[in-house]
Amino acid sequence: MPFSNSHNALKLRFPAEDEYPDLSAHNNHMAKVLTPELYAELRAKSTPSGFTLDDVIQTGVDNPGHPFIMTVGSVAGDEESYEVFKELFDPIIEDRHGGYKPGDEHKTDLNPSHLQVRAAGRRGGAGRAGGRSRRRSPTLGPQGGDDLDPNYVLSSRVRTGRSIRGFCLPRTAAAGSAAPLRSSRWKVGVAPAPAPPPCLPASEPPAACSYLQARPVPGGSGLGPARATVCLGPRPDHADWAPTGLGAGGDALSSLDGDLAGKYYSLKSMTDAEQQQLIDDHFLFDKPVSPLLLASGMARDWPDARGIWHNDNKTFLVWINEEDHLRVISMQKGGNMKEVFTRFCNGLTQIETLFKSKNYEFMWNPHLGYILTCPSNLGTGLRAGVHIKLPHLGQHEKFAEVLKRLRLQKRGTGGVDTAAVGGVFDISNADRLGFSEVELVQMVVDGVKLLIEMEQRLEQGQAIDDLIPAQK
Repeated sequence: MPFSNSHNALKLRFPAEDEYPDLSAHNNHMAKVLTPELYAELRAKSTPSGFTLDDVIQTGVDNPGHPFIMTVGSVAGDEESYEVFKELFDPIIEDRHGGYKPGDEHKTDLNPSHLQVRAAGRRGGAGRAGGRSRRRSPTLGPQGGDDLDPNYVLSSRVRTGRSIRGFCLPRTAAAGSAAPLRSSRWKVGVAPAPAPPPCLPASEPPAACSYLQARPVPGGSGLGPARATVCLGPRPDHADWAPTGLGAGGDALSSLDGDLAGKYYSLKSMTDAEQQQLIDDHFLFDKPVSPLLLASGMARDWPDARGIWHNDNKTFLVWINEEDHLRVISMQKGGNMKEVFTRFCNGLTQIETLFKSKNYEFMWNPHLGYILTCPSNLGTGLRAGVHIKLPHLGQHEKFAEVLKRLRLQKRGTGGVDTAAVGGVFDISNADRLGFSEVELVQMVVDGVKLLIEMEQRLEQGQAIDDLIPAQK
């Protein structure tokens, strides 16, 4: 079993109503969806790795949430979680992702040349109505995103997550079963991955295999291809910490070259001071002290199997086994979001090609897009953001409404639950699923330009009512 609250024969002896958690004071998407009836229906189910309903909801049960901040309240332990517990996950996903339906299909676009320039509309003259200037529709042009005002935009960043198919997600992985993956024969860039060993002697029927998994086969319909049950060898909980085994010693990404060339650093080999310096410089993920992360099992065997790879300029980074197998990040000072996004797309494409050449692939399906641990990151998993100085707009009563209409969200200077020091906010896209990568970056670029225009108005003591956008 992957975690201490996993179902077992003893737990199932108790009535479902006795095991159902009290969610009356909770404010998260899971609590909105889960009912006693649904709990009773799903409590005896588990994925091939042993992940259960209680594992899915534990972080949401332990963390009631903030009265004004809606958290997700659930996590996946493996790729199969979203199918085995779809009666719970589907409505959570629909609620979190703005009505995304079980029959919807996700789209992907990693071509940075599709970003467009949106020129500011003229004001005044015939555009005035009722004493206020009316904004005209912006014009479009190619090659946008490289002109965010550096007087306001301090830095730009694009990140996403990726999960390696066939392995448990970090939430579920057990360090004791990772030994085979840590040997050099599993390292990408050293040798192709060996075929999974058989889970039973060849004389045994497939139905007796310890790890049976549905895989796409030709001739499917509906949400995607038809699926056939096939034996993949050992259970996923015997193939954990995939990227660490693939990346130990810096071999996993050693094929990257040019401005992407870099080195892998294991957290276990770092001193506390070295770790803290990378954290303070916003290059490395923080230690898992958040109640949300702790309750969801993200601190298992810390810091074993965690690390960071970055290029020589520290503008392209890959986090290993934080919340997801891989967290790919492109970042730099200033407002050239197009350059950041271009590096992101190029690096991500090279990483996927590298993994495919060694017979690994990312978790993905036509409905959910790229599959990650938290349902909030499904689809693109993409967060494009800027650190931007908005001392006046940040104090304006309509700031939150403007961000909502632009489909953007704000964090403090240091991230979630931090203050905006000196009026510096972390502004990023609110959506992940149902929009392409290009569409999300475009939303950020266009929205940031408008926020800067509003800030400039307020600096001059002028009103911004005519700049308030319609809901996107």
